[in-house]
Amino acid sequence: MMSRSAIALCLVCLSAASLPAQTTLTPDQAEAREIFKELIEINSSYKGGSTTPAAHAIARRFLAAGFPAADVRVLGPAGDKDSSVVVRMQGTSKTLKPILLIAHLDVVEALRSDWSLDPYKLTEKDGFFYGRGTSDIKDGAATLAEALLRLKRNHVVPQRTLILALTAGEEGGGGYNGMDWLLKNHRDLIDAGFALNVDAGDPEIENGKRLLRGVQTSEKLYQSFALEVTNKGGHSSLPTPDNAIAQLADAVGRVSRFHFPVRLTETTRVFFERQANLQSGQVASDMRTIARDVHDSASAARLSVSPTFNAQLRTTCVPTMIEGGHAPNALPQRARAVVNCRIMPGETSDQTRVELVRVVADTAVHMTAINDGSAIPTSPSPLTPEVMVPVETVTRRLWPGVPVIPLMETGATDGAYLRAAGIPTYGVSGVFIDIDVVRAHGRDERIIVSSFYDGGEYSYQLVREFAGATR
Repeated sequence: MMSRSAIALCLVCLSAASLPAQTTLTPDQAEAREIFKELIEINSSYKGGSTTPAAHAIARRFLAAGFPAADVRVLGPAGDKDSSVVVRMQGTSKTLKPILLIAHLDVVEALRSDWSLDPYKLTEKDGFFYGRGTSDIKDGAATLAEALLRLKRNHVVPQRTLILALTAGEEGGGGYNGMDWLLKNHRDLIDAGFALNVDAGDPEIENGKRLLRGVQTSEKLYQSFALEVTNKGGHSSLPTPDNAIAQLADAVGRVSRFHFPVRLTETTRVFFERQANLQSGQVASDMRTIARDVHDSASAARLSVSPTFNAQLRTTCVPTMIEGGHAPNALPQRARAVVNCRIMPGETSDQTRVELVRVVADTAVHMTAINDGSAIPTSPSPLTPEVMVPVETVTRRLWPGVPVIPLMETGATDGAYLRAAGIPTYGVSGVFIDIDVVRAHGRDERIIVSSFYDGGEYSYQLVREFAGATR
């Protein structure tokens, strides 16, 4: 699954601070870099590696820092193949529920022959860190681990218990998802009042300028449908009106031209309200209008020209695969297409299928859901002051003038499992990414060096703010 997919927003920066140059590392930064390097240089892809060595590496650091063995657990269903690590930092409160901090340890496969450098070696070059997982999401795992170790080293005691869960299986391919498995088998280890997820809510920069601090509160539901037409076929010299390929093509065309109705959630309404302040002219006007009135078809049509804004406005369904026929001189006996949908929170797979059947309007086209069972319908996590105030406070402290903007993820993260289990989850990555160069899952994956250290400081201050920590 696409985990840390940055929303490529077509933004114009009105006022933002320049990124500072990185100087000599502090002891905290040096430790964060050591953790980052250790994680990057462990191949934790499912096919060629394992998350277990990474989980044990994190566990060793916490045990060496003085965390009780009972509060540091390496566990999973597959023995030594792919494990997760869960660390608890006990708080003083007996009434406040813990805060869960999450990232995943697994990465997408990377072949040395595809890269210009070794994907499983942390390389610092020209102001960037290169390596598989630098942006998805071992940077986040390293900064969260460092935040808790730094609290411990500074003798800071949190009021709320902090739980760090670095898991396996988020990227798929391994037969199980670590977060889902923990919820079903060890809910007591990770149960929390809410979760902070660094695999989402990326803060963004463009041309060296900080644009925004995202807060991801929701995700679209992933669901694919198969559209299939069958008939008796025959000789191509004797065409019939019920050609399977032609009927399927008509159905696919109707789906691709159809726009689902605009429907905003609390998150996407605030998204457009605040994005308008970063835009100008007609785009800004349309954003303010659509935030007030989802039935304004003219504003919706103009915003929908942008794939990014269109995805925030509505459920989307797009043809992604097609096949048909068995010989060049025979009428097709079968034609099949796959339509992939990303469904708005609050809507269901069944509702979407019913709408697609209506749009296709042809009983010869049979439509079935073909997901692997991983689709998880969830509701957006609420934009409560308990969450938004600490995020905005730390953002103002570190990056004055950078706006905090709620986001709906159009991809997918482990936050969906937590929301489905009743644990509100907020994407709050601390590492700024360049919206013009997103290399997660791709060749020569990288992040900006200074952004990594900035992200470490942000994670530490944010965790401390949320935990109500005191000396």
